[in-house]
Amino acid sequence: MAKLKQLQIMDNDGKKVKEIDMPSYFESPIREDIVFKVLETKKHRQPYAPSLVAGKQHAAKGKVNHRRHVWRSGYGRGASRVPRKIFSRRGTQFNWTAAEIPFARGGMRAHPPKVIALINTSKINKKEMDMALRSAISATASQDRIVKKYKTLSVKDFESKQLPFVVEDKVFDSKIKELSSSIKKIVGENIFNVSLSKKSVRSGIGTRRNRRYKKTAGLLIVTSSKEKIKSKVYDWKDAKTLGVVDLAEGEPGRITIYTESAIKELNERFGEKR
Repeated sequence: MAKLKQLQIMDNDGKKVKEIDMPSYFESPIREDIVFKVLETKKHRQPYAPSLVAGKQHAAKGKVNHRRHVWRSGYGRGASRVPRKIFSRRGTQFNWTAAEIPFARGGMRAHPPKVIALINTSKINKKEMDMALRSAISATASQDRIVKKYKTLSVKDFESKQLPFVVEDKVFDSKIKELSSSIKKIVGENIFNVSLSKKSVRSGIGTRRNRRYKKTAGLLIVTSSKEKIKSKVYDWKDAKTLGVVDLAEGEPGRITIYTESAIKELNERFGEKR
């Protein structure tokens, strides 16, 4: 029987404390197509649309008649055939203005956003969801995937590191300053600098379209459901609710640190016996 691969568990100083058997989900084939399918399914937008009666609340009559010798006719006046709101009249002479139509003042919008078009109705199969989650977890243990996602990293940054990063439970009980110092020792200085999430102003017209800022995918810490992290500097998620969006938003291969208890909960979740 082939010897199982070993997974290193590190302490606060990034030194190996012990080893456990490598769970199979860290060695699963990475199905990028299934991951992107799940990400597309999980997309959601808050539906919005103008009022159904917006631009239509006028006492505007129908289209102007252009026949001769007819009351309220627009014949010979050079007036377009659009609904008009009448302010006053004198016999067959009207003081009116265009209303309700898109190009008129106070009129309706030409092609407003429709609520039905903003609702994501995509679905995903359970087996595909499971495969996508395994792929996303496996990508966190793949050096090539992480280098591909974080352009400023290189293969040299992982020479003395074993992926995935797994630490003892007590590592994240420390204060923020000590926590950052521990993470720096665990992942290395270059990886640590990239793992800090950065927020910047987006370039271009997107700043005026409700997406002024963009944020980099920083470090993710996966804990057990009983553990809590006091720091808001790093994103964290418990193993029971961990999803594809947390691990692979944008592209699979996020820098992730797992606690020992999180590995145990993931083993229970995936039915691992080792």
